[in-house]
Amino acid sequence: MSARGFIEFDRVDLPERPVSERLRDHFDVHIPLPIAETEVQAQRCMDCGVPFCQAGCPLSNVIPDFNAAVAESDWEGAYRRLRSTNNFPEFTGRVCPAPCEAACVVGLIDEPVAIELTERAIADEAWRRGFVRPDPPLARSGFRVAVVGSGPAGLACADQLNRAGHSVTVLERNERVGGLLRYGIPDFKLEASVIDRRLELMVDEGVEFRTGVNVGTDVQLDELNAFDAVVLACGATKPRDLDIPGRHLGGVHFAWDFLSQQNKVNAGDKIQEERISAEGKHVVVIGGGDTGSDCVGTANRQGAASVVQFELFPMPAESRAAHQPWPFYPTVLKTTTSHDEGCERLWSTQTVEICGADNVQWLRVLEVAFVRDQRGRTVPHASGRVRTTPADLVLLAIGYTGPESDWLTADLGVQLDERLNILTGRDYRVVADAGAATSSAGLARKLFAAGDARRGQSLVVWAISEGREVARSVDKFLTGSTTLPSRGRDGLPRV
Repeated sequence: MSARGFIEFDRVDLPERPVSERLRDHFDVHIPLPIAETEVQAQRCMDCGVPFCQAGCPLSNVIPDFNAAVAESDWEGAYRRLRSTNNFPEFTGRVCPAPCEAACVVGLIDEPVAIELTERAIADEAWRRGFVRPDPPLARSGFRVAVVGSGPAGLACADQLNRAGHSVTVLERNERVGGLLRYGIPDFKLEASVIDRRLELMVDEGVEFRTGVNVGTDVQLDELNAFDAVVLACGATKPRDLDIPGRHLGGVHFAWDFLSQQNKVNAGDKIQEERISAEGKHVVVIGGGDTGSDCVGTANRQGAASVVQFELFPMPAESRAAHQPWPFYPTVLKTTTSHDEGCERLWSTQTVEICGADNVQWLRVLEVAFVRDQRGRTVPHASGRVRTTPADLVLLAIGYTGPESDWLTADLGVQLDERLNILTGRDYRVVADAGAATSSAGLARKLFAAGDARRGQSLVVWAISEGREVARSVDKFLTGSTTLPSRGRDGLPRV
């Protein structure tokens, strides 16, 4: 391993398939680097004394260690180090915004180390070379745990608790397992086959998955109460809406409905509801985040006539602002592969009316600036002219307001915080209404929550971290102690 790799070698990112080719399918837009080139990229790691990259990672991945292993062609050792802190490196290696790279010391003077690229390569090589094998616990504890929701938090929790020897059943309301991973992220970023191979491994290790079941209807509370602990990892799936004139018109849809439907089509599933298609239409995506970008890429693959993306906030700077110094994750202009495929981006734009007869035909939008109100909040303020934009299909990608809470509050007595997420204590134990009907049945005392349902809409890497941490709390609740690793600790004794 070269001690001067960060000086001798330039950063190289994953190459992309040509736009003309990838717009004809929904496969991964990226092409893996040759192994030798990946090993060179790993040599750019400084192995600095204080690894800020590790502190920037919600999972505390031991990044210098796995970079050193890759640089020395020790791919099995690299996977062992990465897997010790990250249950699903093949997921984060594809869809994580890489806060670790924002905290990389090399980034102070040059392009940061390509950590996400290396993480993806480690995971993929581990599968290709057969390092990933079923490894069920040696004995079972006799405790049964139900995990409600099969997104990244639920899967990480289930994986950890299964490793501790508990019998885990994951309850998923959709027909396929994966939650956000399967239905919220387009296949061109995370192919379903990558998810499926991990799920098959978890089944081989003893995790039970039950799909097509809704808690409270298909699964009654008495059945939940039969478990020794219940983890609510049901996500923040209630989309934020626009309360403006014309919202009722046809052709206006939430981003989740649009994206999940396309992934179902890709999987060959039957679509019960009306098909949402961008083919031949002028598409407007309201929301400038990653979900909005995913809508852009999906609309272009469906053959949209044009795609425009609105963002309420001003265009970010292309480099760090003074108030976001290293090693904090900065708000900078992000151009994704989907934007490169064809999209007009409009900043400081607020939609004030959706216009048309039965279906949307155009939007009235307002140019805004942000000012501080009397309470010190930064709020949009009209600063320019009102104009119109043609639109046949409008996709709302403006975030989520928390979990779909009716059944949580009414049936489970769960309390919500001021952001409408599940309220928990420091140990991830759910704060439930003492007077709820479930309390007398004993269910309320063994409820836990993690992931977006607890912390609000966030990153896949944070969801995995939450799943690992709630698993520790559940294990301790059941047994009085826990051998599961805390964030950043290596090793896991077998039961």
